[in-house]
Amino acid sequence: MNVLEQITIGEYVAKDFRTAAVFSKYGIDFCCKGNRTIEEASEKKNLDFVQIEKEITQLLETKSDGAIDFRSWPSDLLIDYIEKTHHRYVEEKSSVLLPFLDKLCKVHGERHPELFEINELFKGCARELAQHMKKEELILFPFIKKMENAIRTGKAIEAPHFGTVENPIEMMKDEHVTEGERFVKIATLTNNYTPPADACNTYKVTFAMLQEFEQDLHKHIHLENNILFPKAIEMQSKFII
Repeated sequence: MNVLEQITIGEYVAKDFRTAAVFSKYGIDFCCKGNRTIEEASEKKNLDFVQIEKEITQLLETKSDGAIDFRSWPSDLLIDYIEKTHHRYVEEKSSVLLPFLDKLCKVHGERHPELFEINELFKGCARELAQHMKKEELILFPFIKKMENAIRTGKAIEAPHFGTVENPIEMMKDEHVTEGERFVKIATLTNNYTPPADACNTYKVTFAMLQEFEQDLHKHIHLENNILFPKAIEMQSKFII
């Protein structure tokens, strides 16, 4: 088997985030389902995995000066980045999108009844993500930081109340899948965020913001599922828990 075929999609994106654009082009989920190989994902969608691997290889062979190597960051720094960049983004954009979607339902709902379902889906997303992020910020992330500090200082740590770190991580990953699937429905209902011919400016802006929200969510989930969580599990192996 070709060595490339054994690398998972998540590992590709963790190595170079530019590859995410290739996977997105083919509709391949690199965040919630990043544990698959290109061949496995391609078979599911009847895609030419040889062509996709060729594009990935060509991209990796080109120099990138602007790519950030998040894998090289210590976990506590990565957590701070996730909270201040992605958690803050979710909070700020949700507060804007919710009233926009309500307005679209009132003004355009009669002609475009799909807006009501889009609105309900995003309300569920905003509500669940708010709870999800709090669990990370109050429970999982502090323990990962505690492990990072213990390794750095040579100190021992107490076993967490949740058992092993895999327990909250699996819960967070399951919730990531739920939100990823919710946005698949939103993308379908919006015709991949394409406003209808009679769309007003608010309509167009709302769809553009929803698309941006999904893109940010994909990167957010990728950083956790494919980089932070594996780091946490590896760190835990240094302790007897």
